[in-house]
Amino acid sequence: MSNRQKFYINGEWVEPSTSATLAVINPATEEPIDTIALGGPADVDKAVAAAKAAFETFSQTTREERVALLERIIAAYSGRMGEVAQAISQEMGAPLPLANAAQAPAGLGHFMTTLEVLKTFEFEEDIGTSHVVREPAGVCGFITPWNWPINQIACKVAPALAAGCTMVLKPSEVAPFNAILFAEILDEAGVPPGVFNLVNGDGPTVGTALSSHPDVDMMSFTGSTRAGVEVARNAAPTVKRVAQELGGKSANIILDDADFQAAISRDVFGMCMNSGQSCNAPTRMLVPNARMDEAAAIAKAAAENVKVIAPDAEDAAIGNIGPVVSEVQFNKIQALIEKGIEEGATLETGGPGRPDGMNQGYYVRPTVFSHVTNDMTIAREEIFGPVLSLIGYEDDADAVRIANDTVYGLSGYISSGDPERAKAIAKRIRSGNVHLNGAPMDNKAPFGGYKQSGNGREWGSHGFEEFLEVKAIMGYNAAAG
Repeated sequence: MSNRQKFYINGEWVEPSTSATLAVINPATEEPIDTIALGGPADVDKAVAAAKAAFETFSQTTREERVALLERIIAAYSGRMGEVAQAISQEMGAPLPLANAAQAPAGLGHFMTTLEVLKTFEFEEDIGTSHVVREPAGVCGFITPWNWPINQIACKVAPALAAGCTMVLKPSEVAPFNAILFAEILDEAGVPPGVFNLVNGDGPTVGTALSSHPDVDMMSFTGSTRAGVEVARNAAPTVKRVAQELGGKSANIILDDADFQAAISRDVFGMCMNSGQSCNAPTRMLVPNARMDEAAAIAKAAAENVKVIAPDAEDAAIGNIGPVVSEVQFNKIQALIEKGIEEGATLETGGPGRPDGMNQGYYVRPTVFSHVTNDMTIAREEIFGPVLSLIGYEDDADAVRIANDTVYGLSGYISSGDPERAKAIAKRIRSGNVHLNGAPMDNKAPFGGYKQSGNGREWGSHGFEEFLEVKAIMGYNAAAG
């Protein structure tokens, strides 16, 4: 039995409490890669007990000890980066160039950023006659998704370790192998027993047991808004802290003074990257009504230049896309494309079915709809595939209104030839982050959403602070009074 059929609890690879297993499917071939064990409440109890016991000592470690630990993890991770990329490519369909250049390095990037935050973070300060200290939040439960799997694991685990917390991770059962490699990396780096624990399983069983557990002090969840509601509901009776990074339907405002050819072509590629399976993907492109046909022609050409390939194709490039992750996701995307046609949007390119010549695998045609109205289903629901909706607006105020007319608020995008105009509009967008003129992600900046896109922040110093409790010791500085 390999580690894929075991759980990592209290510093050891242990047998599961159940005999249940799940086949992990390669989305490019629709064939099983291997199986994982599916845990139950008893496995969660064991992992949480290990984390609770380890917290007594790990929470008291010094900054210097935790700095040294993160440095060892970074070294061990760097040595196995290729394995992590290969696993992600096989289990969730990312082309190898994307897995090697973005997916696997994303996890390392969060550890490196967190290390720099930890080195200089002020854990204590004086306020009036009181002394305020920031202490680790306690035992943390993590539930992570399949779309950027190691990224979402690392951006939780790195700051939690740096803060002195202990934890139990339930990764997505759809793409779990990278998490098992991650546990091996942490073990190799000498993370103390019980500090990090891994239990595989599904949401209704392991996820519920973890989020409702009375000895878990904090839950951090990334996934759909629907599942996030369940995590919060399960956590409520024990009044634990809950941080959530959920769905999105991000607006991308192309202002009338933008370079349409450059901005639209760039952003169609950005929307399609990772097969459209990014919660912050710019899936609603807002363009001036008077220039809808011009924008649609550019978007159509750009989408038709996105090559759909097998993840391990020898000629794969960073701009190519692979399959979506599963049959469930494929069917959902197909149904929403059909809905867009049914509701009267103009299909510019793509559409239902697999790309020509692809009869196996969950491949989706890069699809562009124009003349979409913001009340259509494809403008309201998160599709999570390479499907773009072009929506018209009259003026800047109308663009802001449409952008904010959504239950989500994760990200936003603005392109303009006038940086000051773009900045002014960015301040009116109700989302956790806004990209100006194609600006990339920034590991040091906070990431998270407004409204039904979640609460709390990840990444950088803001993500680090999520794992700290604040204690005021009154009278500590009595002389100051």
